[in-house]
Amino acid sequence: MRIGELAEATGTTARALRHYEQAGLISAERASNGYRVYDERAVVRVRNIRHLLSAGLTLADVQVFLPCLDGDVTAVPPSAKGIRVAAERLAVLTERIAAQTAVRDRLRAALHRATGDLTEETPTASS
Repeated sequence: MRIGELAEATGTTARALRHYEQAGLISAERASNGYRVYDERAVVRVRNIRHLLSAGLTLADVQVFLPCLDGDVTAVPPSAKGIRVAAERLAVLTERIAAQTAVRDRLRAALHRATGDLTEETPTASS
């Protein structure tokens, strides 16, 4: 199947597929006209990649799961390395959330000081 067909079958874009290919997560043969041609198994692989990305992993993180991307990645027990990568990504996300929460709290406090508003609600544009 060509790249547009794979994109449609997996609910993604040709651009994303080229990005996955560049990252080494999928591969394609080249037709005589230079078009990418994907094996039917690429549909499962791309869906698994998208599942892992939607769970918060990065393309680099997904590399660890290459051995199981052609099957049902949700049904296979994760490897110790997969668990470690997911735990590391969770720690990074937790740090980012904490940093953003601190920024939000400082901004909220500054707004309260600037407006003299002592309530917990932040002023709205219409206030």
